[in-house]
Amino acid sequence: MKYLIVLITLISFPFNGKSQENVFAFSDTLITQRAIGVASVSGGLWVGSMIGLSSVWYKDVPKSKFHTFNDSKNWLQMDKAGHFYTANKIALLTGNAFRWSGMNVKTAALLGTGISLGYQTTLEFLDAYSAEWGFSWSDVAANTLGAGFYLGQELLWQEQRLLLKFSSHPTEFAVLRPSVLGSTFAERLLKDYNGQTYWLSFNPAQFIQSSRFPAWLCLSLGYSAHAKIVGDQDTYTDLAGKNYVAQREFLLSMDIDFSRLPVKRPWLKAVLRQLNYVKIPFPALLLRNGQLTAVPIYF
Repeated sequence: MKYLIVLITLISFPFNGKSQENVFAFSDTLITQRAIGVASVSGGLWVGSMIGLSSVWYKDVPKSKFHTFNDSKNWLQMDKAGHFYTANKIALLTGNAFRWSGMNVKTAALLGTGISLGYQTTLEFLDAYSAEWGFSWSDVAANTLGAGFYLGQELLWQEQRLLLKFSSHPTEFAVLRPSVLGSTFAERLLKDYNGQTYWLSFNPAQFIQSSRFPAWLCLSLGYSAHAKIVGDQDTYTDLAGKNYVAQREFLLSMDIDFSRLPVKRPWLKAVLRQLNYVKIPFPALLLRNGQLTAVPIYF
């Protein structure tokens, strides 16, 4: 999935730290050099990644005239969850970068949200001229909701209390359609929706004012798919005649908010914050087709 490729690149953004002692500190006043640096890096990543995607992802894709494509019912909406997640994280990364430069919370959040939506919309226009896909209004909606989810929290709480996270594991389904679900580990990580899970993690103590729940410990709600082999079909029969029926999965697990760990070293806090993009392995309860299963370790 190209949107996760983009996000993995953008996670290298170096400004997502918070301290009062060194270069990782969010400035209380605007530092022009930092603001120019953030704007330059944002623009460079935007243009550079578009060039890279055009020459790699879209290189061998047949071209067409601008057209739309209604894929709102495909992949049990797992791809829309990917859009929601990626738009949210791009907004978070760029918003934090502008906060680091000394901009106030509202301005930084609005800039981060605007850049995220603009960037994702640019990708939609690349799809619009690709015969295999098209401009998807449901993608635009998911992008808008994801970026808005970040913006709303910044305006309401001046922080992110509801964290979106991602996890992935290999499945037995990718071998059935390796050209679509991936033929290598890296491809399956990005393309096999059956192995992907999108999570919403939160600390209950932030809402119920309880000291019994550590500030860094979270509950996590997950969504995934099972046996989804074809995007617009819920059933699939392999060459041996075995039938597969696609099903939604819902999960409950625990998680860690790395930004709230009691770490004092500024550089280490900045590094740990980057781990909040990924859900760590934990035991989980999995609900599929009305049946509840306990999974010892789920990632």
